[in-house]
Amino acid sequence: MRWKMKLALSGTGMLFVSALLFVLLGCSTLPTRPVEPAVAALPAGQDTRLDEVVQPALDARPGQSGFHLVSDGVEAFALRGLSGRAAERSLDVQYYIWNDDLTGRLLALELLDAADRGVRVRLLLDDMDARAKNFAIAALAAHPNISVRLFNPFASRRGLFGKAMEAVTSFSRINHRMHNKSWIVDNRFAIAGGRNIGNEYFDASDHVNFNDLDLAFVGPAVEQLSASFDRYWNSEQVWPIESLSPESVSTGALDDLRSQLKAYEAQARETPYIKAMEGHDAIAAARAMALPMHWTPRWQVLSDEPGKATHKDSPMEASAVLVGLTRAVDEAASEVVLISPYFVPGKEGARLLLEQVEAGREVRILTNSLAANDVAAVHGGYSRYRKPLLEGGIALWELKPERVADTGEDSGISLFGSSGGSLHSKAAVIDNRVAFVGSFNLDPRSVSLNCEQGLLVDEPVIAAQVTALFQRMTSPAAAWEVGLENGDLRWGDGRRSFEKEPGASLGRRFQARLARWLPVEPLL
Repeated sequence: MRWKMKLALSGTGMLFVSALLFVLLGCSTLPTRPVEPAVAALPAGQDTRLDEVVQPALDARPGQSGFHLVSDGVEAFALRGLSGRAAERSLDVQYYIWNDDLTGRLLALELLDAADRGVRVRLLLDDMDARAKNFAIAALAAHPNISVRLFNPFASRRGLFGKAMEAVTSFSRINHRMHNKSWIVDNRFAIAGGRNIGNEYFDASDHVNFNDLDLAFVGPAVEQLSASFDRYWNSEQVWPIESLSPESVSTGALDDLRSQLKAYEAQARETPYIKAMEGHDAIAAARAMALPMHWTPRWQVLSDEPGKATHKDSPMEASAVLVGLTRAVDEAASEVVLISPYFVPGKEGARLLLEQVEAGREVRILTNSLAANDVAAVHGGYSRYRKPLLEGGIALWELKPERVADTGEDSGISLFGSSGGSLHSKAAVIDNRVAFVGSFNLDPRSVSLNCEQGLLVDEPVIAAQVTALFQRMTSPAAAWEVGLENGDLRWGDGRRSFEKEPGASLGRRFQARLARWLPVEPLL
């Protein structure tokens, strides 16, 4: 009798909780998306400084685009800031994360200063991160030359409770994010790759700095990237911020933000990071607009459709980036090199990689070690494929964490977090000739859930530069090579050999093992 009553009370309680959630979330529904005319990138012209620098180079190389690999974080920050300062016509900027820190504030000020000069600025951000900075971002939208739009926004604009409840009640929608990263100036110069906007992406953090990659480029490839930006800007997945937070888009808020950013800029000039930039060779070259470019007519801008997650066909067809990268790998003659911080190939991906080895091609892969990876679920998903890949002849390295000794204890880790770790580059090299740089991790989330982009560049110098970075990152000082001994996993660096995940505490290994048991691989 008491058991039946408990069940009844439990059922009543659940109905009460459901009703309460309905009431609490009743006001947290997305407004009707405004129907607005499509807006396109402003065409390249002839009279801006960038036009005058870029056009003669294009005239001398019809049909070609020039590419510059950006592996240095300081250079990556400076190129964005200096090119933004050179903008005279337009700035189209698209990011997954924009941090409220030294580099994030200074680049936000560059957008505001450009708008003050009459430059048209379009800022497109994923709302998973932007929501936390809603009011500052909304303030920018009050500028007559700045438009701000958010990808797949939350209806609730403040508070952890509202965000958590919306994630629970609308998980299938909220789980679809925009991972693209683009910085496009005057439709003449662009930067795209793996870097978000934040100190850790530009070697400016006192804690963890990511190893990351971008491509800076000019030529027809810029127009292709602008076309991708326009698809997102005008898509049904994107809302103008004024339709979500009209009360926050005000001239008063904009005036306050401008004052705060200007005051912060004065303080930032005295920071060691900004002072050290003065002696940087790459920054001097960028100031002189003398960035070394490697030219080729053979390139592809790979970009997923904004509505990718609603695609009903196979993931291979839904992910334009995966299709393009897979095709390039399948055309390899001798060697495939892959760099992916989050590497969960799945059964199909593992099969495709093993087929490369069976066809006589060498396959080498670098990913994060458990000690360097703060996402236990991802490492748990990856670890089940480690032994089959090694048994099939694939060479595998795991990057050591920065500032952690071989036997040292690790710091923070979360089961599903994604903010730490040392490797953030997403890249590939095929036959020492074709290079891929982008936002695409080799994991189920990048394939099926996140919108991604990347560039395939058929240019031997760029490929050699990525290969050199891979060799440096897989050196004994930087990574553990993973192998098999009598069928058991071993990690070695030429000095020591480990039978368990090196540099990782018992607690971290337990979390990874727990995540491996959970049925979460499709979400990783």
